[in-house]
Amino acid sequence: MIEIEGLSKCFGDLTAVNDISLSVPRGEFFVILGPNAAGKTTTIKVMAGLMRPTKGSVHICGYNIELDPLDARKRMAYLPDFPFLYDKLTPSEFFRFTGQLFGMAESDIKNESEYLSDRFSLGEFLSKPIESLSHGTKQRVAIVSALMHAPEVFVLDEPMVGLDPHHARVLKDILRERADQGMTVFVSTHQLSVAEEMADRIGIMNQGRIVAVGSHSELQAANRDSKLESIFLSLTTEADG
Repeated sequence: MIEIEGLSKCFGDLTAVNDISLSVPRGEFFVILGPNAAGKTTTIKVMAGLMRPTKGSVHICGYNIELDPLDARKRMAYLPDFPFLYDKLTPSEFFRFTGQLFGMAESDIKNESEYLSDRFSLGEFLSKPIESLSHGTKQRVAIVSALMHAPEVFVLDEPMVGLDPHHARVLKDILRERADQGMTVFVSTHQLSVAEEMADRIGIMNQGRIVAVGSHSELQAANRDSKLESIFLSLTTEADG
């Protein structure tokens, strides 16, 4: 569902992403970890079609995100760490707008937005202007709008930012449910606990390269360490030095 081949992204003399290749199949919950400036967000922005690669390619559900952007994007959802919302709209209006963009029937927009709004406790906020909502509530609105059209691929960059523990748990549960139903989930996070608890496979990125990929148990075996924190620190420190 996600195929990254020889991907590099340079900004002048800075190589933010350095020749990475990765395949994430249908229904996998993949978590990418890395220190600041490792290249995670740049990789995700290229995956989402927001940046053009310097070289290499990204395919979403078989479609090249650079050459076939509309076909790729209609099959995916992207949630940045600070999502853009139309502040003058209410959540209900924003959900309808988003659903229409993806060609959803009005009945499906209503049913999906109501179901997801209930899961994320948005009922009391649905008729209020988005600009009046807290950051955490806006984050929940963005999550609902991203999930409504049942994307085949969901790419999330630091999705727990601003969420309280209850709604972070709700998001984890929904992502796991959707992955079990066949949605490919790609999450970038600094929270090692999310990777330990949720990931089918984990990638560790540093200095623009993916330095390790595998299940938690595979990473433990390869690095002879039982703690993901120790594995992460060892790989990223070694790559730094």
